[in-house]
Amino acid sequence: MFRTMYLPSSLLSFYFFLSLLLSLSDLSHAQQAYVNNKQLNCYNNLSVTKGFLCNGPQKSCNSYLTFRSHPPYNSAVTIAYLLGSDASDIAKLNNISDIDTVPIDILLIVPVKCTCSGNFYQHNANYTLNSASETYLLVANDTYQALTTCQAMMDQNPYESHNLSVGMRLLVPLRCACPTKNQTESGVKFLLTYLIKQGDNVSAIGQMFGVDADSINEANELQENSVIYYFTPILIPLKTEPTPIQTASPPTLPQSPEQSIGPDKGSKASKKWIFVGIGIGVGLLFMALSGFLVWFTRVRSRQSMPIPEVKKLGTDSVDYSAISESQQVGYVSSEGVRYIIESLMVYKFEELQRATEFFSEDHHIKGSVYHGVIKGDNAAIKRMKGDVSNEVNMLKQINHSNVIRLSGFCVHEGNTYLVYEFAEKGSLNDCLHEKGYKNSSSPLGWKQRIQIAHDVADGLNYLHNYISPPYIHKDLKSDNILLDGNFRAKIANFGLATRVVEEEEGLQLTRHVVGTHGYMAPEYIESGVVTPKLDVFAFGVIMLELLSGRDAVSASDDEKKGDLLLSAEIKQVLEGEHVREKLRDFMDPVLRHEYPLDLAFSMAQLAMNCVNQDLCSRPSIPEVFISLSKILSSSLDWDPSYELERSRSLELGK
Repeated sequence: MFRTMYLPSSLLSFYFFLSLLLSLSDLSHAQQAYVNNKQLNCYNNLSVTKGFLCNGPQKSCNSYLTFRSHPPYNSAVTIAYLLGSDASDIAKLNNISDIDTVPIDILLIVPVKCTCSGNFYQHNANYTLNSASETYLLVANDTYQALTTCQAMMDQNPYESHNLSVGMRLLVPLRCACPTKNQTESGVKFLLTYLIKQGDNVSAIGQMFGVDADSINEANELQENSVIYYFTPILIPLKTEPTPIQTASPPTLPQSPEQSIGPDKGSKASKKWIFVGIGIGVGLLFMALSGFLVWFTRVRSRQSMPIPEVKKLGTDSVDYSAISESQQVGYVSSEGVRYIIESLMVYKFEELQRATEFFSEDHHIKGSVYHGVIKGDNAAIKRMKGDVSNEVNMLKQINHSNVIRLSGFCVHEGNTYLVYEFAEKGSLNDCLHEKGYKNSSSPLGWKQRIQIAHDVADGLNYLHNYISPPYIHKDLKSDNILLDGNFRAKIANFGLATRVVEEEEGLQLTRHVVGTHGYMAPEYIESGVVTPKLDVFAFGVIMLELLSGRDAVSASDDEKKGDLLLSAEIKQVLEGEHVREKLRDFMDPVLRHEYPLDLAFSMAQLAMNCVNQDLCSRPSIPEVFISLSKILSSSLDWDPSYELERSRSLELGK
């Protein structure tokens, strides 16, 4: 018979405190738990599927991912775009060129910055859904090769899993980690996320990276007899930076599951083989289903979606003379779900000749820019002289739906030809200021204008904060905002772009002040000071153009007063008395009062803050983006009839 023992409450409290202390001590030195194939159930709520815990002393660190080349992600450029890394760093680390195609299934090492976000380490990438068949599970396991999980994506994106649609931009938290205190003390400097392939075991993985199998076991909280699964990530602790992986033929699978689980009696190193029963079965079924869905979607798309008609150049053509040699552009396939090719394609000169009918006058847009049709898609092709490698290398890093894309280039007889995305609706300047647009039956409406402002802020936020190194545009203006067929905005012309200087490097100054009158910030004109707030000022002017429909600069009736600047006029509108009346007079008359005055006032105030003479008083672009997101959300809920009813009620009340 068992007897129950009773302890004094003080002793119980002591034991509880001691246990808590020990558990906290263990947690501070703990390694990361292996995901153990739990990522296949998207609706579990296990922390192990959300990411690696922030259990190390470092809040951020340099880390490494591995990725197996597979079309279309089979070059340093395309893999960098997908994983949010730097193409040059990938190329250097793997002894390849930036743009050369890598053979299928070659394992590449991808350097990333790993940061603690909430409770988990992660490196953020972004992905735009290209197909109606894509799900969180497909994107996580297929596109990103299990470097993330559907649970982590569902947790960090606002979209319900059953409400995904083409064009949605998803945050993709990639699994990475920083060394724990114990690992650092033992000499570990980096953790690499490795995707287990069929036939792998811990000993073989360790040999591949020159790492002891026991350290891999400890890093992933594995025992010698633990099971590891095909197509799951595992952490590899490294004491030095990794070198290009020399992959050997996979070892032969054991004859029975028992052999894969038990320890090898002839060696101290564990030989945990992949348990392929359920893992491979699920993997093969998943891949077969993915392949069928992609094939089915593309076949239906070919049948139902015609190739876009090539428009004749006229009032709707794009003035690409404003696009500099260093612009980013993209190639959009007309097949099915308009799949975006992320790599920079190297075109043959003959292809560009055929696309432009030998650069005929009928295809001439302006300057050295021609309209072309490549594989059924419209493109803008610009001929340039001189070395443009610096611009191209910069643009390879920029991949965002609100930044004009560069799809490829061609070098022929000393000239470089860049192939750009074709923006059907022309520039924002055309749509706001040209008589043909202003007198059209469907000028830009309020919701379109707010969406355009939101798009530009999104693109700027990406340039300032989400590429490495971040960039300042330096020549932002309505001429350099292009609009696609749905009036979605794309930032263009990166000829003056420069990287953001870190605070420790000091203030960035230039003697070569170049820009467009009316958009240049006062500190840049007077002292050559270059900061991200330079773009914020110019964006404030663009918002004022969207509100008023006026040019950034207009001639004054009084020659002595000089030019009239929108950036100066808005202060007179919003200060003093009768603000509502002054704001109505300021607004673009083509809107015919079909806009919510309160939201217009909020946007005008935001624009006025952006064009503040003191750069320190201007908001940052993330703050601007958040404010515009709120204005856009309210605008989408607004109905023009509300304003009509309000006007009638005011008239009746007189």
